[in-house]
Amino acid sequence: MEDKALHILNSTFGYSEFRDQQQAIIEQLIDGRDAVVLMPTGGGKSLCYQIPAMARAGVGIIVSPLIALMQDQVAALKQLGVSAAFLNSTLDAASAREVEQQLLCGELDMLYVAPERLTTERFLNLLERAPIALFAIDEAHCVSQWGHDFRPEYIQLSILHERFPAIPRIALTATADAPTRKEIIHRLALENAELFVSGFDRPNIRYSISQNQGNAKEQLLRFILNEHENEAGIVYCLSRKKVEQIAAWLSSKGLNALPYHAGLSAPIRQQHQSRFLSEDGVIIVATIAFGMGIDKPDVRCVAHLNLPKSIETYYQETGRAGRDGLPSDAWMMYGLQDVIMLKQMMETSDADEAHKRVERHKLQSMLGFSELTTCRRQALLKYFDDHLEQPCGNCDTCLVPVETWDATVVAQKALSCVYKTNQRFGVTYLIDVLLGKDMARIKQFGHDRLSVYGIGKELDAKQWNSVYRQLIARNLLSVDVEGHGNLRLT
Repeated sequence: MEDKALHILNSTFGYSEFRDQQQAIIEQLIDGRDAVVLMPTGGGKSLCYQIPAMARAGVGIIVSPLIALMQDQVAALKQLGVSAAFLNSTLDAASAREVEQQLLCGELDMLYVAPERLTTERFLNLLERAPIALFAIDEAHCVSQWGHDFRPEYIQLSILHERFPAIPRIALTATADAPTRKEIIHRLALENAELFVSGFDRPNIRYSISQNQGNAKEQLLRFILNEHENEAGIVYCLSRKKVEQIAAWLSSKGLNALPYHAGLSAPIRQQHQSRFLSEDGVIIVATIAFGMGIDKPDVRCVAHLNLPKSIETYYQETGRAGRDGLPSDAWMMYGLQDVIMLKQMMETSDADEAHKRVERHKLQSMLGFSELTTCRRQALLKYFDDHLEQPCGNCDTCLVPVETWDATVVAQKALSCVYKTNQRFGVTYLIDVLLGKDMARIKQFGHDRLSVYGIGKELDAKQWNSVYRQLIARNLLSVDVEGHGNLRLT
């Protein structure tokens, strides 16, 4: 069987040898045993189930959360001469029936299907009549309620274990911290599976993060022109409106930039995505709706114009750069406004209180990561229980060490101002008080008579903003989002 796997790797996929743990994972599945796989983006996860699906008798059933992702994978497999198909809502009834017939006749090597369809009684009955080689659950972090991308329908996938106990299963993800890992294993009943964890390090990616001083657009343009002119890139923004604005602005500066978000029609999204995949030098400006499973090896830069909501999200999105192993950039600019906006989005979501608490904690970790003065890669890997002995030498804090200073007295003034104004005001107002501004609003509240009024003139407004950001990052202050973004002492 081992020779068969290597033969498929050579003749179908055109690679001469396996990478890292691929061979061990493939043998595990071919032998009929379960596996849980954590492998960084671009590590070659798909081959871990595609080759066993072809080597074993029957069809490999691959559970995938996104229609675009299924279609890309199936199109790529068909080009290689592999008999693959998908079942999702884009097919009309006749096409779907045809695929089901192929499944029953054992004519397919692989069938991609969404979790919602897989867990219907009708589809499970269909599977019981078909020859099945294995089940692969891709993007398995979607099963975790503590993960960054929870999908309730994933939880029902434990039914595979109950209905098909003899068929091997593999769960795969690129992003899972320790609690998420535990939950994947527990919810999918994979306690007896072999766990394969590859290192999370992507040494070819250079990480750099800076604060938006109000000129983020210009900085982004300069970064693209200086470092990545005529190369493929992805720019992430928080809102659809900002996506449209940035794409239009970059285009006006002569770049080939296209917008992508859930508000665009499906044909336009499809057209922009295929241009990004097939043409050179296209920049996609997108919300987080874009990118899962985008298999473009030569994306040279991923830029964020807003703070992502968690380190997992950041890791997953930056991981779309440099899948070919060549030098690439993960570049980010963010501001305090992002934190307030993200917190508001979290507070107004339908999630329960426990879930919101986890989301707040993850955002806090992301903010802390952005405010680091030490090696970013070490901190990023540590978050995923991976360790790097020495600073990496390939991130902004290593290349241009951050100057630090003792801000004890300044921090005391900043916190005292929050306390003396009864924890009822946002950053801008607090700074006005510290700078002793002559304003009607300050007088109206009687804050011009406080001991903190005017005691912060050694710094300017921009510097005070940075101090407050550091205090929030270090969790000495919290932002009250249900109110008007006022700061509170923790």
